[in-house]
Amino acid sequence: MRNIKFTDSAQFQCLEHLREAFLDLYLVHCGIEHCQPSYFIGPSYRDEYIIHFVLEGKGSYTVGGITYFLSSNQMFLIYPGEEVRYSSDADEPWTYAWIGFNGIRAASTIKNCGFSKQSYVLPFKNQEVIIDYISNILTSTHLSFSNDLKRNAYLLLIFSSLVDNFSRLSVRSSKTGEARYDYGSNVYVEQAIDYIKWNHARGINVSDIADYIGISRTYLNHVFQKELGISSQKFLMDFRLHKAANLLISSELPVTEISSEVGYDDSLAFSKAFKKKFGLSPKNYRSHKETMDLFSEKQPSTNELLEKIKS
Repeated sequence: MRNIKFTDSAQFQCLEHLREAFLDLYLVHCGIEHCQPSYFIGPSYRDEYIIHFVLEGKGSYTVGGITYFLSSNQMFLIYPGEEVRYSSDADEPWTYAWIGFNGIRAASTIKNCGFSKQSYVLPFKNQEVIIDYISNILTSTHLSFSNDLKRNAYLLLIFSSLVDNFSRLSVRSSKTGEARYDYGSNVYVEQAIDYIKWNHARGINVSDIADYIGISRTYLNHVFQKELGISSQKFLMDFRLHKAANLLISSELPVTEISSEVGYDDSLAFSKAFKKKFGLSPKNYRSHKETMDLFSEKQPSTNELLEKIKS
């Protein structure tokens, strides 16, 4: 068996190679890391469960073909045997703490914490408690039965906190009978916009967005109307059409390719929607914009005209 390994630096603290002291639930490794910008892990597979707690900054987590964008007060789960990728943001790199664990009760424990294959990412705001528990684990570096008990005690306290977190945040039945997290509506809108931003080319619809966040289509539309004054369907369509307009101006891609790039399977349906939005077909929009740009280049600016008058 490998000896316990403890790494302690300004950027990275990690305790690993822990032995299987208990069969039902045991710690494999844990740590805290201040990541560099765009620090990237993956594609990788793990033999154990891992929960990452985002303490500050931003990053992304990709699993099952879906990319989640995270910031502080969120946590994400890695299942054993699943291909995952995760990376820190280029401008605001994240700092996270993590626990790797396994055991015959691991699957039921994460379920009681609110995680599932439909909910890889959950909110968690009690950062101080997690940092305190993991910091205490990181001080138990010697190989002894006493430290095995201490580490496992803190692991159980972490899960106790997560179960309490899930009980507080979730599972309020609305009038429609759905269970949902008690987020502010702006958080749902932010998550929806992030999802649209990175997945609009896949042909997603409002149901996909609602499923990703974990709320109903009706409630998603409600929060969009409340925060932005438009429906989620209109926001998604407008996002795609504005993205297409930018591509028509900034690239030489054919219209059919642009329609596909923004998530339309049918280029004719795209052209109809585009003309309804902008009053011009995609082809005419591009040529009109080019003409207007050329005209603008040939005309003196207002400042130039004023200078000419003064002289």
